[in-house]
Amino acid sequence: MTASLTPAERSTELSQRLQRVRSRISSAAAGAAAPTLIVVTKYFPASDVHLLAGLGVTDVGENKAQEAAAKASSVQAQGLKWHFIGQLQSNKAKSVVRYAAAVHSVDRLSLVTALGKAVAAEQARRTQAGEQPRADLDVFLQVDLREQAAGGGLSGAGASRGGALPQELAGLAEAAAETAGLRLAGVMAVAPLGADAGEAFARLAALSGELQRDHPGADAISAGMSGDLEAALENGATHLRIGSDILGPRPAVR
Repeated sequence: MTASLTPAERSTELSQRLQRVRSRISSAAAGAAAPTLIVVTKYFPASDVHLLAGLGVTDVGENKAQEAAAKASSVQAQGLKWHFIGQLQSNKAKSVVRYAAAVHSVDRLSLVTALGKAVAAEQARRTQAGEQPRADLDVFLQVDLREQAAGGGLSGAGASRGGALPQELAGLAEAAAETAGLRLAGVMAVAPLGADAGEAFARLAALSGELQRDHPGADAISAGMSGDLEAALENGATHLRIGSDILGPRPAVR
């Protein structure tokens, strides 16, 4: 178990797991530009983040706002970028923008508004404190990739894993692009449970292409986890969110 390992042993374990994932990425990318590897540390201790930073990891992802805030506060590794990738309540936006470089789960207009206001408030706080201003917050529009039935409803396997409907993306994109302090980065999705990941990510790639017609700079695609990173890369993923294959089985939540 992870808890029984010394820091040196845990670092060795993480290094080996990280190398295996990087080898998978290298094989799947087949000469294309290397994607950004976001290591998802949900439920794992801050000590693991310290070790990962020492192994060259630069991007860390978190799903839970309270856990992410505490972890980011305790880990001050220089150059580490925090990505918030879980479902986000609008009232948590102020907390998230204090540390996050990107939010990958923007799925509604109210959240765009909340994030814009939170970035403005954070900029004001930093100015008053004489601190360095923060960069614009990268926002990824999360899409629900379940197939739509003829009547406009959703069909296919599995419950929703979050996200806006494809027809809602244009409005969300326009709002994000027009909000000061936000930078529209691209799209994000999780393959529906029980669905073919390749087909799902092909739909995401097509939606990304449509988005770029109006917003050429929004060319990022956040897709792919431990079980389907190859399918994501085959369909143009620029950001991968990998947890268990690097950190191991999640510890019991107490």
